[in-house]
Amino acid sequence: MKKIIAGLKRFKANNFNDRKALFANLANNHNPEVLFITCADSRIDPNLITQSEPGNLFVIRNAGNIIPPHRQNDGEISATIDYAVAVVGVKHIVVCGHSDCNAMKGVLNTSAFNELPAVQSWLDHSRAAVDSVKIKFGQATLNELNELIKQNVLLQIKHLKTNPVISSYLLTNQIVIHAWIYDIGSGTVEAFDENKKAFVSVDECYESLNDNLG
Repeated sequence: MKKIIAGLKRFKANNFNDRKALFANLANNHNPEVLFITCADSRIDPNLITQSEPGNLFVIRNAGNIIPPHRQNDGEISATIDYAVAVVGVKHIVVCGHSDCNAMKGVLNTSAFNELPAVQSWLDHSRAAVDSVKIKFGQATLNELNELIKQNVLLQIKHLKTNPVISSYLLTNQIVIHAWIYDIGSGTVEAFDENKKAFVSVDECYESLNDNLG
């Protein structure tokens, strides 16, 4: 905790003072273009990965970058998504998984959180991704973890589309949804290419779309 407190002091003395104009503008206004939904894992820093400034990203984080289906949602995730889209006015939604995801390891090991029923219930929203892996590989073990991470992101986007606000904004082409996987060890990001039905490099995925990304 001492390191965190020292960081607060350095931020105020250095970073904040160096960018007073930015923070003065943000004090009463923000217009992020992107809603970034990712894992709560401490190794993931959305602003660092995307080299974004404060005010650029509207962020939701939880274990496993999970988005419960709308009918099962307890309200918090759905309310934040609705607010980001309908009130804040984001134009893009990124659902970003990551390598070595401990939440997905827990999904593979159904007994891992027997003593934590709330965690078990939360991870139930990713069980269908395990079924997808089994269909593809005939099994779902730690050897297939990377595939599970990918399938989980795609599953959560399916859940996202059950949200009535999201479905209406998609129908009117007011938002675009992106599926990303961040590799911690290499610092690379793969994005899902709808045409190829596969995760490919960001450059490959977006090379023909730059003019339409906003």
